[in-house]
Amino acid sequence: MNSITTRDGITYDVAKASELLDEALGFIASDHLDDDQKQQIIEQSVQNFNEYVNPGFIPYRKSMSTNVKYIEWTDSDSHIFDLYGEEFIDCLGGFGIYNFGHRNPKILSYVQKQLERQALHSQELLDPLRGYLAQVVARITPGDLRYCFFTNGGAEAVEMALKLARIASGKRHIISSIGGFHGKSSGALSVGGKALYRIPYLPLVQEVSHVRYGDIDDLRLMIERLTAVGEQIAAVIIEPVQGEAGIIVPPAGYLQQVRELCDSNDILLIFDEIQTGMGRTGSYFRCLEENVTPDIMTYGKAFGGGIMPITGIIARPHLWVEPLIDNPWLLGSPTFGGNPLACAAALGAIDFMIREDASGMARSKGAFLLDAFKGFMEKYPNAITDVRGVGLMIGVEFAAPELGYAFARGMFSRKVLTSGTLNNARIIRFEPPLTISQHDLDAVLERMDAALAEL
Repeated sequence: MNSITTRDGITYDVAKASELLDEALGFIASDHLDDDQKQQIIEQSVQNFNEYVNPGFIPYRKSMSTNVKYIEWTDSDSHIFDLYGEEFIDCLGGFGIYNFGHRNPKILSYVQKQLERQALHSQELLDPLRGYLAQVVARITPGDLRYCFFTNGGAEAVEMALKLARIASGKRHIISSIGGFHGKSSGALSVGGKALYRIPYLPLVQEVSHVRYGDIDDLRLMIERLTAVGEQIAAVIIEPVQGEAGIIVPPAGYLQQVRELCDSNDILLIFDEIQTGMGRTGSYFRCLEENVTPDIMTYGKAFGGGIMPITGIIARPHLWVEPLIDNPWLLGSPTFGGNPLACAAALGAIDFMIREDASGMARSKGAFLLDAFKGFMEKYPNAITDVRGVGLMIGVEFAAPELGYAFARGMFSRKVLTSGTLNNARIIRFEPPLTISQHDLDAVLERMDAALAEL
């Protein structure tokens, strides 16, 4: 192969690409790396991120930007290990991916078996796992939620929910919440509630309004105003607990009030359960705990068991209107949506959630952590101003963003991974795997106490 090949004025380097492939694939295939190889991976990873991924990525990771030697290499249960075998307790959970631990052996076994049989689907024949998964999801969600559409990422699922609401209702206007987070694609950003992420892309999808989260009167007033000027409201979209806004739990009864308000005004209700679902908040999905059935619900993150990416929506049958029946691809046609490997992971994840009572784990361990964190708030009142959450979705609020960043760095130096929420830098999230051991919880609290004392 030529080192440099030029055609029509375009230059590319096949020989160098082949050399890099030999290195990278060799590392993947290797059962043991010597110290020189480890150092090579570290140096090349930093270079690759700075020159080929995004030069701002490493500085943005404030908890570890001065410790770039830490390269994650393997994981297990509630632990992540770097190249040299240093162990980190994971209290970040990949922003909610690892509800059932890292590489959960029960879930992984189903994915491995499916991989030996078939990885992706033909797009033409019926792939049975998608059907099994759809029925299982319908059985563990409330009310008459029934039809499923599987996607790959959370924002994509939100896009499908918004499109379904518009085509099924024949209306256009969407109401969302200030502080809400639903992803960063155009439609998802349109209903997002933080200016930082919206401003670079304005104008976004039109006919979207925002209300104060948890304030039923503000929502009622918005509906009255929009109706008065002739706007036809298709849907209200909210998170049952706002995650990236800072783990904001709405007032008791709020979700039920939103449901009643939507019903009385012929408006569809969308619950974004991508982060709150799969046992994270102490029930399969948060809407079950609140005894509220949405018209459309999104799910994701832990839905793939921490093994495979898979997300989606489930909707009430009457929303599957004739155009969607006549053309099943009208809503969307994600090439990899609902593929066999991802469906195997999701089926295994739901099975683990039910059989091992992962929701119960979240309730008991969450109560333990909340109580301990409130003790820290009393002990360090100049640092911590609030502690809140449900299940193992907990936020610790600091007096200033700088304190939150410093705390995250302090925890990182003590080998505990956590991070701020995307929409509120003062909030440090704690979302460990629901399977985390009591031994690890005790270690987290011991190291947290030391980090706070240092802060």
